Amino acid sequence: QGENLLYCFEVAPTQPALTMVTQCRTEGSTRGLAAVPRLALDVMACEVLRVLQLTDTALVPVSFLVPRKSVQEFHEDLFPDCTGTLPATGAQGWWAGDNQQVGRVSLHPARRPTETFTSPIIAGTSPTSTGHTDTDTGHTDADTGHTDADQTSGYSSPSSLASPGSTATLLSASTGPSSGFASSPSQKSLQSILGPSSRFRHAQGRVLHRDRHLTNLRGLSLTTPGECDGFCANHQRVALPLLSAGGQIAVLELSKPGRLPDTAVPTIQNGVAVADLTWDPFDPRRLAVEVPAEHFGIRLWRVPEGGLQETLQEPEAILRGHTEKIYSVRFHPMASDLLVSSSYDMTVRIWELSTGREVLCLQGHTDQIFSMAWSPDGKKLATVSKDGRIRLYEPRRSSQPQQEGPGPEGGRGARLVWVCGGDYLLVSGFDSRSERRILLYRAQALPEGPLSVLGLDVAPSTLLPFYDEDTSVVFLTGKGDTRVFLYEVTPEPPYFLECNSFTSNEPHKGFVFLPKTACEVREVEFA
Repeated sequence: QGENLLYCFEVAPTQPALTMVTQCRTEGSTRGLAAVPRLALDVMACEVLRVLQLTDTALVPVSFLVPRKSVQEFHEDLFPDCTGTLPATGAQGWWAGDNQQVGRVSLHPARRPTETFTSPIIAGTSPTSTGHTDTDTGHTDADTGHTDADQTSGYSSPSSLASPGSTATLLSASTGPSSGFASSPSQKSLQSILGPSSRFRHAQGRVLHRDRHLTNLRGLSLTTPGECDGFCANHQRVALPLLSAGGQIAVLELSKPGRLPDTAVPTIQNGVAVADLTWDPFDPRRLAVEVPAEHFGIRLWRVPEGGLQETLQEPEAILRGHTEKIYSVRFHPMASDLLVSSSYDMTVRIWELSTGREVLCLQGHTDQIFSMAWSPDGKKLATVSKDGRIRLYEPRRSSQPQQEGPGPEGGRGARLVWVCGGDYLLVSGFDSRSERRILLYRAQALPEGPLSVLGLDVAPSTLLPFYDEDTSVVFLTGKGDTRVFLYEVTPEPPYFLECNSFTSNEPHKGFVFLPKTACEVREVEFA
């Protein structure tokens, strides 16, 4: 009472005794709850449970449905026979030792029982009265014999309760399957009905306390390209592009949360607008910033120890070589001083930062490169392009793709990330009808196409994937979204196991994940 979350568990006699199936967030706080009897369920719509929630001002029905391809037929595995509504015995019969059970009835719409029971009006007599109601009369003799004909019915009509001779129908609980009392062999566990579920389906997103927030952010640039995450973070600081002239970048220390001053904060003066930016994974003070327009360069900035105290105006180095606008850059996950960038000149270039020069130019793209990602072991580089192709490179062997395969159909944007130990690629993109979807590929078999495709929703922004390799959970959300999808990715069918999604109060302008070392492991925080 007073909460707005409704949890649904499966109960089993073996460990784990409780397994969460789903949870439902209700609009109002709960003042009371009641389950609707099974005979009232809409079985043809595969409704397995309906709960009535009492709020301060309303009675709200909450329906639980099991998705089935066909809703035109009755699904026996979902709806075994349930307890009927006719009494099995009367009060005096029970005192006399009668243990008959209420008959079971079918939930099939065509086989529903029509008999009803009405309790008799209480007569104004003393408890010692010898008068019985009709109901009691039918149960005074518990040893009455019964015939095979009696066993065919699992319940009795009120008229049959009046005569002692017909009590056999009520006393045949254990006389065989035809009695209607035997439990249905088609009763399966909810787990087998719904299919496999994720071990992390109960993971919950929680907004940390406001004393951990950085607030009063002003003048943010919300026009970074779709290939950019909007901002970037490492375990010490965040870098935020600003809207002001000169391509300024605010650098804020995570160790100093709270409200920022109303006055201007020290910034990096990048000179021109920011296309993308990323921190060096091995040097938390080095920031790589891509520059669009006519400059076609990558600027490397070094933040002083302890953070920005004054405006930075001179980059540590500028990398030049692309002939068109640059829109994406990634550091190598294993080797220091290695950087890869992609550009509208349809090339991917690898840079050695210690010398400040380009060491390799990867060819083969025929249109804009949406996204690129190093494999976890750093041996391979995968790209997804607007030409509808996914390409896999081994830069130390060749500048041409090692493999190619079909990518997402839509040309609105795509992202990719390596999953399952680097053996698979997960791609987020669109179909021809602008539905957002995720696709799973085996990295060694790109030409065969995706192993699995999962449609999520229709929205304009590309889903940004983040993958946690420890749990194999992928987080997906887009700029302007309020919902973060969570799926456990497995190398066996059905490949994607849904977990609890997280919903924020305001739309995201950007979304990045901190390194795993920032997690509070004592509270089982994993991302």
